[in-house]
Amino acid sequence: MRALIAGGGTAGHVYPGLALAAALSARGHEVSFLGTADGLEARLVPEAGYELASVPARPFVREVSVQALRGPATAVSAARTARPLVRGAGVLVGMGGYASVSAVMAARRERVPVVLHEQNTIPGLANRILSRVAAAVAVGFAEAERRFPRGARVVVTGNPVREAVLLVRTERDALAEAARERFELEAGRKTVVVFGGSLGALHVDRAAVGACGLLASRADLQVLLITGPPHFEAIRDDLYARGRDGLLVRAEPFVDRMELAYALADVVVARAGAGSVAEIAACGLPSLLIPYPHAVAGEQDANARALQRAGGASVLLDDQLTTESLATRIESLIDHPERLAAMAERSSAFGRPDATERLADLVEEVAR
Repeated sequence: MRALIAGGGTAGHVYPGLALAAALSARGHEVSFLGTADGLEARLVPEAGYELASVPARPFVREVSVQALRGPATAVSAARTARPLVRGAGVLVGMGGYASVSAVMAARRERVPVVLHEQNTIPGLANRILSRVAAAVAVGFAEAERRFPRGARVVVTGNPVREAVLLVRTERDALAEAARERFELEAGRKTVVVFGGSLGALHVDRAAVGACGLLASRADLQVLLITGPPHFEAIRDDLYARGRDGLLVRAEPFVDRMELAYALADVVVARAGAGSVAEIAACGLPSLLIPYPHAVAGEQDANARALQRAGGASVLLDDQLTTESLATRIESLIDHPERLAAMAERSSAFGRPDATERLADLVEEVAR
């Protein structure tokens, strides 16, 4: 079978696609990707050893304006470009992101069966519309099932997580040792890992820098702050310029091997993108989630609340995020090992480490 995986833009779309690609390749299938030339897929897909064909894409804007017309117009034009790339494939899997829209349109014209994957609790507009022409829709959260049109076939698979990240469950000690060497951190300290997603989150970064100042006397703690490339130099300089009595801090712009960061973490502080929530839960980690407040449909808040209801996360809203509130919430978690242990157990129970194989099963079924 030849499978095409379409989508990208952010790590939240690319990494689940790469996890699925690895599973399908291991089953003997030929896998390639459709994406954009300026998303993370342009680097990550070729690095993983897969062929990537690029198509133009623009965001869909939910307002009456000239800009709102450009997204659909670009998708129609890109669908024509994608048709010869899709032709003859056994199945097309749309993983989300703007490029997946044109790919699904092309697949429909070429009579190639389509599987959509929706990562978030609240589905995006494009996936809700495209679900009417898809053979099946896989969802990462059970709560998403009821949000699709009646008649769509929706299957709860979970969000695919890279095999390397899943190894945190079974090989945490060895990975943590490698992580301490990689990030120049120390054994014996409790570790807080902070990140805002693949593109970073400036508000979270700034609050984390200030919180490190308030926690400066904590010689029992260390903080790994993953800033995202756009803000790295400014945040790093601010972080390292502040005096610290005992706290150990490290800043990184981007971490390809997130399994190392997860293996070290006693607590994760993060935005609530679907991919991040899936990885945190798959690793069985307690977390403090700060949903991105400008997500179109409030999907990050819904993602965070799902893990909170399961008992695996605490939630801090972005408009309540300050230097003081972040430092207080970190201490309220890190200083209560019984609470952390309970959260870790419930996070692990919420996770779906078999999501990749379940999605691969569905893709094979539809292709047949």
